[in-house]
Amino acid sequence: MFSLWPLRVELCAGQGKALRSPRYVHPSCGSGCEQHTAVTPSASLHSPRTRCLKCSVEEMIELGLPDGSLIDELIVLTSQSLGQLEIQEHFNIIKEIGRGKYGKVLLVTHRFKGTPMALKVMPKTSTKLQGFLREYCISLHLSCHPCIVGLFGIAFQSSEHYCFAQELVIGRDLFAVIQPKVGIPELAAKRCAVQIASALEFIHSRGLVHRDVKPENILLLDHDCCQVKLADFGLAQKRGTLISFITGTLPYMAPELCKVALLEGQKEVTAPPLSVEPSLDTWAFGVLIFCILTGYFPWERCTDSDDCYQEFADWSSVGEDGNTEQDNPQLWNKFTPDAMELFRKLLAVDAEKRCAEGTVREYVMKAWLKKKNGMEQQTTAEKDKE
Repeated sequence: MFSLWPLRVELCAGQGKALRSPRYVHPSCGSGCEQHTAVTPSASLHSPRTRCLKCSVEEMIELGLPDGSLIDELIVLTSQSLGQLEIQEHFNIIKEIGRGKYGKVLLVTHRFKGTPMALKVMPKTSTKLQGFLREYCISLHLSCHPCIVGLFGIAFQSSEHYCFAQELVIGRDLFAVIQPKVGIPELAAKRCAVQIASALEFIHSRGLVHRDVKPENILLLDHDCCQVKLADFGLAQKRGTLISFITGTLPYMAPELCKVALLEGQKEVTAPPLSVEPSLDTWAFGVLIFCILTGYFPWERCTDSDDCYQEFADWSSVGEDGNTEQDNPQLWNKFTPDAMELFRKLLAVDAEKRCAEGTVREYVMKAWLKKKNGMEQQTTAEKDKE
């Protein structure tokens, strides 16, 4: 049994709801729709001579540009219009609400409009301009989906940082509500899974792969997962991008991704470059469901040296017809046959045999956790409500 907590990355705290900006008429396109809710901190960001990026996205979609080309075009447009300003000149900094390797997220209000937003701030010393532009443009392109964190269309650089403004979700991330070795209530897990599946389907339909699906990157608008949003596109890439190697592994990483991981003491990777495909997200999604239902990881890493992973891989390779319920790997005994069938599809060791995330909808009306003493298994959280 592997605890989730050593890998914890704090993103935000508190509970509440998402705050959207008021309707804003863009000076160039004249639109007042929610897709153009930018709050202009400076004329250098959005002026009548600079097309709104949301408008550019819509025009390129109408022209039928492939999504990969669209992202490339957005990156070029953003780099050409990236304004220079200092954060405190245009925003009131309320507090820091998140921090990670990328930098930090600040709760700010716009000095002139008063609009609250989350400002992602990345140091130039550790952030490449191209990486910042890719994350911002991918996030902007996907932000219209209800289960993906929205963007305001504001991106700029200060003397020391690259910054962009996101929808403010005053709530907790999914990790914060997972009870160690318990998980979250099954109904909440199902609500969360369906929404994240929808977000991933949308991302993949745009020719993109998130590559960092985990509880820390899922923000909650309420404690019961009635509305959740997928966040953080810092690792997102276009489908088909080749990865020569990565450094280290996480339990959410698929077996094929672990093969190109440069582990401690290794100087090079022997496996050929890996193509980034939606199946990487599918695997992480399957591990995510396991974690939120149990409160622990199924393994440390998907390699032959990990006994728990190897036990699961052996079980999976036998096939559905050759396994009985008693053959389930030890850490998976709390799941029903229907849930194990779902896991078999999401966590197929062969990436080409993995199902799409949307398959989870076929299983939401079925029990995922076994009954205990004639009653459905309940978490401590459920019992406390009674």
